[in-house]
Amino acid sequence: MNKAALLFFLLLSVRFPAGAQTPFSGDPDQSLFLTTDIDHFWTAYDLFVKDTSVNPFGPHYLEVGSKGVKGFTPFRIRSADYLYNTVKRHRADYDSIRQNTLRIHETEKQCRSAFYALKYWYPEAVYPPVYFVIGTFNSGGTFNKNGLFIGAEMQKEIGNIPHIVAHELIHFQQKNWVNQPNLLRQSLVEGSADFIGELISGKHINPAAHAYGDRHLENLCREFVARMDSTDYQDWLYGVSGKDDRPNDLGYWMGYKITQQYFNKSADKPQAIRDILDIKDPLKFLRASGFLDPYLE
Repeated sequence: MNKAALLFFLLLSVRFPAGAQTPFSGDPDQSLFLTTDIDHFWTAYDLFVKDTSVNPFGPHYLEVGSKGVKGFTPFRIRSADYLYNTVKRHRADYDSIRQNTLRIHETEKQCRSAFYALKYWYPEAVYPPVYFVIGTFNSGGTFNKNGLFIGAEMQKEIGNIPHIVAHELIHFQQKNWVNQPNLLRQSLVEGSADFIGELISGKHINPAAHAYGDRHLENLCREFVARMDSTDYQDWLYGVSGKDDRPNDLGYWMGYKITQQYFNKSADKPQAIRDILDIKDPLKFLRASGFLDPYLE
């Protein structure tokens, strides 16, 4: 997630309080999986190819788009002009992902299976629409009160889509959003979405961060404890400084590890899921997990 996307996420946390998603059904079968925006994009794209001097992405994509396109526009698609200029610069990249995007509808059954699994673990879950849209190669997914939005152009392996959808679905269930969360809280937000997302779909979405984190566990735990009260996410979430060879988003890995240990220690697993989705005091949750105890004063 780039800095603009992060800003959108933090703004979203203010205007999407717990309970805002309740109008949606608690029945996984009632959730809609919508790929019509993908078709609209390629209609506009073909018009662009015929005459690259004209921008067709406003009238033929953004203006006729679903709530998914509307939700994906701030800080991602941004505007018809921004999308048009991105397509002009990266035409070969768009050509390369076309066939994959047209196959995304094939993943609906797997996505819905993850929804059924969440119903088992968390009966209170609600299931919003899932919109698949095409953006500007800057975000794989997000959500707001209207549903989940998946950036189809980012999905090089469509087999990963159920895991990305599962991650965003967990974000939709989470409570206690705050403005300017510190590193600990935000890592728990992301890492718990990875953990429960893996629980319901079979896989999390950050293998590189997990591989690196597990290899450098002790040093990273010490560094995280020193940084966890800060709102500076550099080198942990959404960007790296290049000071070493770490990958992006080690905060996802750290939040996953804390959440995993909390879950494993809990005798009542469904209650543990409720606790994870409703973390009111991140430090108390961390201490209850015991994961970083050797590094805490």
